[in-house]
Order: sequence, then C-alpha cells, then structure tokens
Amino acid sequence: MRYDYVSFPARKPLVWPNGKRLAVILTINFEYWDKVQDSEKPYYPGGPGIVGGNLPGNVYDNPNFTWREYGQRVGVWRMLDVFDQENVPASCTMNAKMAVERPEVIRAAIDRGWEIVAHNYVQDELLTDYMFDEAAERDVIRRTLDIYAESVGRKARGWLSSSLRSTLNTIDILAEEGLLFITDLLNDDQPYLVETRSGKPMVSVSYTSEVNDFSFLRQGLTAETGLEMFKEGFDWLREESRSSGRFMNIGLHPHVIGQPFRIRALRDFIRYAKQFDDVWFATREEIAAWYLDHHHEHIDPRGQAAAAGRGSVSC
Repeated sequence: MRYDYVSFPARKPLVWPNGKRLAVILTINFEYWDKVQDSEKPYYPGGPGIVGGNLPGNVYDNPNFTWREYGQRVGVWRMLDVFDQENVPASCTMNAKMAVERPEVIRAAIDRGWEIVAHNYVQDELLTDYMFDEAAERDVIRRTLDIYAESVGRKARGWLSSSLRSTLNTIDILAEEGLLFITDLLNDDQPYLVETRSGKPMVSVSYTSEVNDFSFLRQGLTAETGLEMFKEGFDWLREESRSSGRFMNIGLHPHVIGQPFRIRALRDFIRYAKQFDDVWFATREEIAAWYLDHHHEHIDPRGQAAAAGRGSVSC
C-alpha cells in the first residue's frame, strides 16, 4: 500500500454534503476475548486491564476477563439506551467471535440500522502475529469476513484491526477482498485515498486512540473531565472546519464508558453536539463512499501538486 503525504496547506477545502462542517463518528467497539490462549506467551488483550500484571496466555485471568465481559452483559445495553434516548446513530466495530458468542448484541445494532465494521476475528489475536505469513493473515481476514456476511447479511465494507495493529500487507489484502475503507491509520482529521497493489483504492477514515474512553483509565478522568475532553476536541475541530471540513471520532468500549459512573459523559456530549445544525453524525461508509466520488476536489491527483508540500509513504 502507498499513500501520499499532503500537507494541510496543499489541500483544497473539504466541503461535506448538505452544508455540514464537522462529521462526528461515535464508535462502539463490540469485542470478544478468549478466556485462555494456547500459548505460554503473555496474554495480549488489545487494551488496558483493570488489574495489572501479565499472565501467560494459557492461564485464566478472571478479574480482567470478567471486567471486560461486563461490557457485553450490562454496559452495552446502557449505551444503547443512551443512543436511543438521544436518537443518534453509532458506528460499530465487531470481532467475528462477538457475532458467534454474543449474537444478541449484534442483532441489537442491526435492528437499529447501525453501521458495523469488521474488526478482526477475536480481540486477543493480532494481525501482526502474521507479519511474515501473508497467507495466514489473509485466512484470518477471510474467516472474519465470512462470519460478518453470515451475521450481518451483507458483505463488509470497512475494517479496523485489533489494537490497530495491521501489517504492511493488510490494506492490500483488504482491497483485494473488496473492502472500501480502512480505519487503522491514525494520521489525519480528513479522509484520504490509499493506493494498493491491486489498483483498487481504499479510503482512510481514521480511528483515534486519544479521544477514546481508554483515556478515562490512562489519565484518571471522571465523567466531568472526560466530557471536557470530548467537548474540547469537538469545539476545536468545529472551529477549524469553517475553512475545510473535518471529522471527529470517539472510540467507545462498553466495559469502559458503559460503567454507571462514566456513561453521563457520553450522554452529555451527544446532547452538546446535537445543538449544532452543521454537525453530521456520520458513518464511516457514508464518508468513504462520498469521498471516493469527491477526492479529486480535495487533493489533486498525484503529480499535479509536487511543489505544494507533498511526498509519499510506501509500504
């Protein structure tokens, strides 16, 4: 895969449809963890734990497993209540094993008409485990996409890797499997095109590891200070979007933001953002499909702006 480095001053203004300025993507991650792994290596869960210490993969870690499972049993339903009350959509990501082991959660999102993005086979398996075995990586991706199609009733259009740890081959494989967008690249507030070896373009619609409920754990945020983090990012991006549209993603995990002492931060942020008529509560597929048709209005085709501060990243 290859993408151009295009400095912000070299880009044309991004004009979202229907006069919107800021696209807000509220991402709920539907994730599933195996109790144990067939390995003595440290268990890597793809996110922080509530009790420290790394146990071997073949040793059951009760507090961390059941803390995460709280999100599946309780937290996600609390979140769905908030989204229903505020009448805004979510963009959901889904491990394939969530569809197998917790189909009620996936059905609830489908019944609401929400976007579901493929998100690896299981959360504790990383594509980087197959950095030097492309066939094995493709097998994980295909097994994930097969279960996605069976459970969602349509083919997946986008992908988020567990822990965003994709390989140098991932985006090329995804394009060859017919996907439209990737969310692993954390490097922008606007969409852009990624070139692939097959010639099929992919649209990058970045996820975020910062405006994310994991910050409540990493930084010791409360409902009040977490709300301020959400609002601070929103206000700054909305002001910048006067000259060129932006998107804002918030990463949400049911076992974290779904706790009763944190959920108010999400509800109050949604209420705050809803005040503004120029905000678009968007899905990634909506953004990617629109951008594929309009990218030439934003960033010149390669070769036409070489003097305007651009280079490339090739992998």
